Amino acid sequence: MNETNLEGAGFMTRAIHAGQEPDQAFGALAVPIYQTSTFCFDSVEDGMAKFDGTKDGYVYSRGGNPTRRALELKMAAIEGGEDCVAAGSGMGAISSVLLTLLAAGDHVIVGDCVYGCTNVVIRDVLPKFGIEVTPVDTADLDAVAAAIRPNTKMVYFETPTNPLMKVTDIAGVKRVAGENIRVVVDNTFAPPPVQRPLACGADIVVHSVTKYLNGHGDVIAGVVVGTADDIAQIRNIGVTKVSGAICAPFDAFLIIRGLQTLGMRVERHCANALAVARYLESVPCVKRVLYPGLESSPYHELVKTQMNGLGTGILSFELADNVNGLSGFEAGKKLLNALRLSHIAVSLGDPASLIQHPASMTHHNVSPEVRAEMGITDGLIRFSAGLEDAEDIIADFKQAFATL
Repeated sequence: MNETNLEGAGFMTRAIHAGQEPDQAFGALAVPIYQTSTFCFDSVEDGMAKFDGTKDGYVYSRGGNPTRRALELKMAAIEGGEDCVAAGSGMGAISSVLLTLLAAGDHVIVGDCVYGCTNVVIRDVLPKFGIEVTPVDTADLDAVAAAIRPNTKMVYFETPTNPLMKVTDIAGVKRVAGENIRVVVDNTFAPPPVQRPLACGADIVVHSVTKYLNGHGDVIAGVVVGTADDIAQIRNIGVTKVSGAICAPFDAFLIIRGLQTLGMRVERHCANALAVARYLESVPCVKRVLYPGLESSPYHELVKTQMNGLGTGILSFELADNVNGLSGFEAGKKLLNALRLSHIAVSLGDPASLIQHPASMTHHNVSPEVRAEMGITDGLIRFSAGLEDAEDIIADFKQAFATL
């Protein structure tokens, strides 16, 4: 059976074929699920060679598994990296990167608005290990340049940010950081075919695969993509030893299946989000709509170049401080409770539209002071556009706003 040549292939072709040739044992088209904890050796010598790396093969599923490896090869092809390691969650991936590549005495610049759990690890955990942290608005390249110190080893940020939807110029940050400082981008909110950070100059990309990459709301996982050397370190130290947060074979199988429709799904998510964002701009009690794909967004031009003109499937909006006597917080609760189509849930990238309130949910474990620094107000609401018909999503919002 001939091996598929993907050189020069388009995005959807790579998403479907990369990492998964038909099974050599029985010709199965789908990647087999190698649901095993350990692997047998032909001989003691065979085991020795596989343990010391002089012979390819698998030893123990924490260190490597054929199903997981198919996922890693597919993700490396999708993001344009040399290699990938899959983890048991987005936080397992993020923590493995930070705890592998940073050491006591190092300094890291972090985006001033990141996912709440990421914020806890970077601001609360890293300093315990003697790692200095400086939060910066990475959309401001001058601020990034001003924050760099002789011991700066990493710039870490999300783009677009969660939940304020700020967009950072990835290539601009890498120009400022230079070759000796790793640029790490959380690309969860704008996965390929929207945005490919490595092509923009980033050194490492992380994802919560739980979201768009899997796309069906039934898996928790994460990935890290980068150079072969960096990924080898992160796999051998961070994922398999420090965190032990490996991606299970069955979860890897489900993600591989989800990735095959990624391009079509993401385009629909983005189109629906843009339609909803345009509708929300016309609602009187909505104070502001945060969506980089809007013509009114300060990031609209960057979306055209860095984000392939697609935007993202996520948007946030802020309710007015006084909606018929209700505070933004109370109006937000009433609005969410009145929705019939969108589910109240903290994830994103599912087929169903999801909506949540950051101050009481995803960023609840962030102090009010830090939330204020981030710009996350009590009346801010985050919406993940699903794959439903846009007209139905908007009709649901209209009936919910009528209750305020």
